[in-house]
Amino acid sequence: MTGAIPALSRRLLLPALAAICFGAITVFTSAPALARGPDGIADVAEKVIDAVVNISTSQTVEAKGPGADGGGAIPRLPPGSPFEEFFDDFFKNHRGPGAGPNRNGEKNSEVPPRKTNSLGSGFIVDTSGIVVTNNHVIADADEINVIMNDGSKFKAELVGVDKRTDLAVLKFKPTKPLVAVKFGDSDKLRLGEWVIAIGNPFSLGGTVTAGIVSARNRDIASGPYDNYIQTDAAINRGNSGGPLFNLDGEVIGVNTLIISPSGGSIGIGFAVPSKTVVGVVDQLRQFGELRRGWLGVRIQQVTDEIAESLNIKPARGALIAGVEDKGPAKPAGIEPGDVVVKFDGKDIKEPKDLSRVVADTAVGKEVDVVIIRKGAEETRKVTLGKLEDTTKPVPASVKKDEPAEKPVTQKALGLDLASLNKDLRSRYKIKDSVKGVIITNVDGSSDAAEKRLSAGDVIVEVAQEAVSNAGDVKKRLDQLKKDGKNSVLLLVSNPEGELRFVALKVQ
Repeated sequence: MTGAIPALSRRLLLPALAAICFGAITVFTSAPALARGPDGIADVAEKVIDAVVNISTSQTVEAKGPGADGGGAIPRLPPGSPFEEFFDDFFKNHRGPGAGPNRNGEKNSEVPPRKTNSLGSGFIVDTSGIVVTNNHVIADADEINVIMNDGSKFKAELVGVDKRTDLAVLKFKPTKPLVAVKFGDSDKLRLGEWVIAIGNPFSLGGTVTAGIVSARNRDIASGPYDNYIQTDAAINRGNSGGPLFNLDGEVIGVNTLIISPSGGSIGIGFAVPSKTVVGVVDQLRQFGELRRGWLGVRIQQVTDEIAESLNIKPARGALIAGVEDKGPAKPAGIEPGDVVVKFDGKDIKEPKDLSRVVADTAVGKEVDVVIIRKGAEETRKVTLGKLEDTTKPVPASVKKDEPAEKPVTQKALGLDLASLNKDLRSRYKIKDSVKGVIITNVDGSSDAAEKRLSAGDVIVEVAQEAVSNAGDVKKRLDQLKKDGKNSVLLLVSNPEGELRFVALKVQ
């Protein structure tokens, strides 16, 4: 028959069609299951949700006039926005005293203080009423309230804050049994591991989002102890201070900040790892403050050029750029130019490693510090001091683009060099304690310009030997060229006396 399928062909074709249909069914049923992620997310959320709280704060601030930042400014919306009419009505007709024309078109003259409110997140770590959150959530607040998942509200007191890690500890008196969560080990996190964020984004309390660990030990240059967990779990405004959980229901981080051009989540969020949080919380509860170890040095990166100048292979460690006169490192014999490669038994690969390990070491503890000095390893014993939470005043700006009036005595490395005298000290506002050879001009196309040397900087040492005049610099450079060196290490001071090392190519 025309168009009929032979019996043999039917027997071969039917299994093939069945296989295709079965495959299609498999595809359509399995994809949504994979998109949901692990089944344990719901169990974890149900287990810990009552330990996650909203943090509500209020602060009295001085009101500002119309158009000022935060005072009478009206949010600007794109033309045609569905919320445009609502915002126009609300802000133009309900702005209150001092916010421009009122409903009758009359100008308000009084600008009384006003109260501002903000919301964040936190979590209970002790059933006695101890809560962990971010410092920026409660900073400068006149009143702090903890709002439970069931809506009950409690006034909270501040136990202590640590601005360097942006953490804060609160306490309140509960009137009923509480649920508390435990910390997990953030060091055991793996890339791609599932994590859960719970918090109060945009005042939507009890919001659960999930994602993975995108990166660990992330340094985003926000502070001296950056060591963030990066996650793509949705984190938005209001999530700050909330917990990041693993699938065991343990807190492995505190959600702190996001990177976003829009203000909303784009899948790049950061959490302070639990290893850091545990130490900070323990000290805040015990002392009300952080007692970090202090070495009393300024450090910088060991670049490949600096490593070559110091005969260090491979480039590693933290280069000592300066030593505090009253710091613990001074009596231990640690000097500028030393490179710390091990501290208290822990390897130091870069400056951040040293900052973190020193901060985590107990005040008053005597530790072994392994340094490299002139190519050889030495061990120094240092008794750590306590890091004071003070902000060093920023030195006044110094004009460094003024032409030098005195004759330049030498040219080297793209630099015009002169011996320091009274006139040059006065012109560049150089402290009397700074000794060396002053830079009066920098060739814009030179390696020195790329390394940000500028007029007014003072060369203190060349290849770890002190120099007092321009001739000393030239003599040291000539010797290095004869020795076949490709770079020279300079110890440079700014007018305020702050030191740093700069490696330049020998030309």
